[in-house]
Amino acid sequence: MRVIVQRVSEAAVSVGGTLSGRIGPGLLVLAGFEDDDRDGDLDWMAQKLLRLRIFADDAGVMNRSVAETGGEILAVSQFTLYASTKKGNRPSWGRAARGEVSQPLFEGFVTRLSAALGRPVATGVFGADMQVSLVNDGPVTVAIDSRNPQ
Repeated sequence: MRVIVQRVSEAAVSVGGTLSGRIGPGLLVLAGFEDDDRDGDLDWMAQKLLRLRIFADDAGVMNRSVAETGGEILAVSQFTLYASTKKGNRPSWGRAARGEVSQPLFEGFVTRLSAALGRPVATGVFGADMQVSLVNDGPVTVAIDSRNPQ
């Protein structure tokens, strides 16, 4: 499982002009999956995101998590996180899980995030052509891979 996390002042996702999810201050999480991702990857990633200290404390140091700040989360499925550009200029999506595998993984991930956060997590529409808008706060953007924890 691979995510791109952006600390945002606000973010929204819409499909065909219809708003699907919107948040105020918090995290925009773009999430991609591989065929061999398992529940352990989802659990690890949910906990990592909830504890990730990228929000400022009273001294202005990035020392608080989204859970500590009362921030919101918007999760959007994004198979393109597994793009390979090794051969030529047209990306290959071979490592990305197919929809029948990745949709239940994404739904399980959102369920874990919501339960651990104690409130609903906003989402896009799985498999749809989505328009995501955001105001990146900082900017702060972090890439995390459950198979390569750094």
